[in-house]
Order: sequence, then C-alpha cells, then structure tokens
Amino acid sequence: MSAAPDTPSPSAPSARQSVWPLPWPRALRAGRRPDWRGLVLPLAFVALWWAVTSLHLVNTRLIVPPAGVLGTALKELANPDFYLGVGLSLGRDLSGFLLGSLAGVAVGTLIGVSRLADRLLGPTFHTARQISLFAWLPLLSALLGTGEVSKVVFIAFSAFYPVVLGTLDGVKGVSQAHAEVARVHGFSRAQTLWRLVLPAASPQILGGLRLGLICAWLATIGAEFLLVNDGQGLGNTVFKGRMAFNVELIVFGLLAIGLVGNAFNRLADRAEQRLLRWRAPQQR
Repeated sequence: MSAAPDTPSPSAPSARQSVWPLPWPRALRAGRRPDWRGLVLPLAFVALWWAVTSLHLVNTRLIVPPAGVLGTALKELANPDFYLGVGLSLGRDLSGFLLGSLAGVAVGTLIGVSRLADRLLGPTFHTARQISLFAWLPLLSALLGTGEVSKVVFIAFSAFYPVVLGTLDGVKGVSQAHAEVARVHGFSRAQTLWRLVLPAASPQILGGLRLGLICAWLATIGAEFLLVNDGQGLGNTVFKGRMAFNVELIVFGLLAIGLVGNAFNRLADRAEQRLLRWRAPQQR
C-alpha cells in the first residue's frame, strides 16, 4: 500500500505564498510612500504669488516675483560662503543645544527628586523663565561681547528652559507604584534614579529635548541677526539682505532657515520614535 501524499496543514502557507508577497516589502513600500498633500498649500501660495506679481497687482519692489528669488537662490547655492555660513550656524546651534540640554536635564532632575532643591532653586527658575530670552542679549553682549561665546550661551539659555520643564514634568510624574517597586527590589538612590526615574520620565524628557532643539535653532538665527560681528551664518544672510534692501536675498534666507529647521524637526521625530519604541503603539 503506497503512502498517502503529504498534505499541507490548513494553517501553513503554500510555497508560493511563503515566498511572495513577503510581508516586509509591502510594509516597506507603504512606509516609503510619500504623502504629497503637504505640498498643496505651498504650491497654492507660490501660484498666487506668481499671479499677483505677474499681473502687477502689488509693488514688485516689496513683493518680489518668484523668479527673482529663484535666481538669487541659484546664485547663493553656487557660492561656497553660503555653505560655510550654514556650517557655522549648525555648529553654534548644536553647541548651545548640547550645553543647555545637559544643564536642563540635570537641573530638572534635581528639582524633581529633591524637595530641598525644589524650594531653593524652584522659585528662582520659575521667575527667570518669565523673562523674554531676547531680553538677555544686552546683558550677554555687555559681559561677553558679540562673539561666538555670547551666541552659544544665548542658544544654551533658549534650550535650557524647555528641557528643564520637560524633565521636571517627567520626574514628578513617576507614580508611587514605581517607587514601591524600587523599595521591594532594594534599589539604592542612584539605582532608583538611573533604573527607574529617568527611564519612566524619558517620554517627557525627550519631548523637552525636542522643544529645546527647536528653540535653540530659533535662538541661533536671532543671535546671528542681532549679534552681528563676522557676517557668517544663515541669520547674517537675512541681515545682509535687509541692509542692502535685497528682498530676494531676505526671502531666500527665510526659506533656507525654514528648511533647515524642518530637517531638525524631522530628525528629532525619528530619533524620538526609535528611542521610545519600547512603548505601546497607542501611547505614541
């Protein structure tokens, strides 16, 4: 009697199904599919801009045609000094953000875990953060001049406050149940901080860091615009355009600033998603 041929179980996929289509290419294709809906508003704005300038419905010395901005952009992008300015702006931004964020996480954690520190530092911090950041510029320029140090310190100030607030919110939000777990496992104070408090507060800390990165970029442009001394940086591009009444250069500088800031925001979003992928999807 011949043996019966093997029959695949109902739950097992066939050889053809197991090879194609694979689940990961489909997800990969879906993840890489661009969403063009975000371009609707910019394209509509450019179309309206072109129409009103072409029909001379506005003063084209103030509202310049898109072709003029495009020509200035091509000229600036072909100039190596433009990329030098971008590099200097990024260096100032990242240096100030690093200093401000490290200090912000440290101060926020200290105020959050220590009642004594909260009573000693809390009132001063909450009062100082009500002062407009740009109000510090005259004092910084008087003490440190208008060079790189004052710019980096100003950028660090701008990142410091949101990072402190995010860290403080996260640390104070650690539940009592987590503290009980630490007591049961016999954690020391250092172990409780590094293995319980900071991981539990990481979503708020990363949110504060992301906001601090945005504030640092805004402060970078503001510092370069207001503390002009070497004429290098994206903020100085707008300043040069204003001094020469070159509206095309001003608009190009604004577009470059916005695009770099948007790239920062996207990178921060990707980094936050990767660092917080341990959370449940519905909590993201």
